[in-house]
Amino acid sequence: MELRLLVTFDKVATVLSFTQAAAELKYAQSSVTSQVRALESSLGVELFDRLGSRIRLTEAGERLLPYARQIIELTEEARAAVAGTEEPAGSLVVGTMESLTSYRLPPLLEFFHHRFPKVRLSLRTTIGDETRQALRQGTYDLGFLMEEATEHPGLESVVLCVEPLALVAAPRHALAGREFGTDDLVGQSLLATEPGCAYRDLFELELKSHDGTVNFMEFGTIEATKRAAAAGLGISLLPEVTVAAELAEGSLVRLPWEPPFTLRTQLAWRSGKRLPAHVRLFVEQARKLVSEADGPA
Repeated sequence: MELRLLVTFDKVATVLSFTQAAAELKYAQSSVTSQVRALESSLGVELFDRLGSRIRLTEAGERLLPYARQIIELTEEARAAVAGTEEPAGSLVVGTMESLTSYRLPPLLEFFHHRFPKVRLSLRTTIGDETRQALRQGTYDLGFLMEEATEHPGLESVVLCVEPLALVAAPRHALAGREFGTDDLVGQSLLATEPGCAYRDLFELELKSHDGTVNFMEFGTIEATKRAAAAGLGISLLPEVTVAAELAEGSLVRLPWEPPFTLRTQLAWRSGKRLPAHVRLFVEQARKLVSEADGPA
């Protein structure tokens, strides 16, 4: 089995499209098709079912995929070892989210940028299910998750820190400075980012469990959500790290309500994936810099 055929097979299996695979590999589509057929011919099996304009892996393709990825990863590691390069190098695609990229990861990203310039780091903003799916498919090498659960089917993960949440509002909000319970939040004007954020979804479930109708005014970013809260449009539950500056300056106040759930910021990768040296280094530095910044997980 030629390595280039396995690389092409892996890409097609990841994106499930000959056209997209050709674009990402910078091949003509006919080259991708012929390479996959050459691999099928050498193995004596069909690796994909062709369903009109769609394709899917056959059982043989499913069995081959983890071996193909191991061969590709071992080949890359062997090249690095033979080259004898002391400086870590390679591409690294990381799934992340706005709250982490903007407020937790700058020290880690700055460290990598200056210390390991040959590591080509690409950040992709996705959340929850999208990040987990991209990791399982091999589209991402690593992915940051902010979840209540710490076990994810098909993935391995390490907890970096507990992620405190804060319910915030403008200083003159009716709930500011007084004690209240979850029932008092039902019917309030609620501000949030898009669905899919774990803290927003868990907050919604908690309010609905109190027999309340929950309506969120949705904003595209955390920054927009904070500005709306500071302007008195409503209250919002956000990671504490994202509102620390506003709480310190007084444009927002923390309301005395603690969520009955706990989120943990985690770093995850596909189960069984052999992590290249530069990826392992990123995991190690994330554990050190993110965990140290927030105390033990």
